[in-house]
Amino acid sequence: MRAVVQRVLESEVEVDNEVIGSIDEGLCILLGVGDEDSKEDVDYLVDKIVNLRIFDDEDGKMNLSVKDLDKEIMIVSQFTLYGDCRSGRRPGYSQAASPDKAEKLYDYFIKKIKETGLGYANGEFKAYMNLTLNNDGPVTLLIDSKKEF
Repeated sequence: MRAVVQRVLESEVEVDNEVIGSIDEGLCILLGVGDEDSKEDVDYLVDKIVNLRIFDDEDGKMNLSVKDLDKEIMIVSQFTLYGDCRSGRRPGYSQAASPDKAEKLYDYFIKKIKETGLGYANGEFKAYMNLTLNNDGPVTLLIDSKKEF
């Protein structure tokens, strides 16, 4: 499972020109599900993300987490994180999970974020979405549950 984690001042997601979710300060997570992923990958990523110390403390050092500061999280599925561009000009998606599997793990990810007690919003699985975000920093990190990068 792969996540692009971005520190944001705000984020909003639209489907069919209708806002379906928005957050204020916190994290925007683009989540990709791989064909070998399981609930254990979700558990790892949720724990890693909510405890990741990427917000400034009073001394200006990245020493606080989204959980420490009770900020919000935007969750958006993005299968293109498994796009393999090493060969040719069209990305291959053979490592991405099937839509059925990916949706189940995406929903489980949302459930686990909800259980943290943090505010959250999410996109719509398999929908064409317009995601707007205002980067804070910018701070952007890539996390892989298999620790491939």
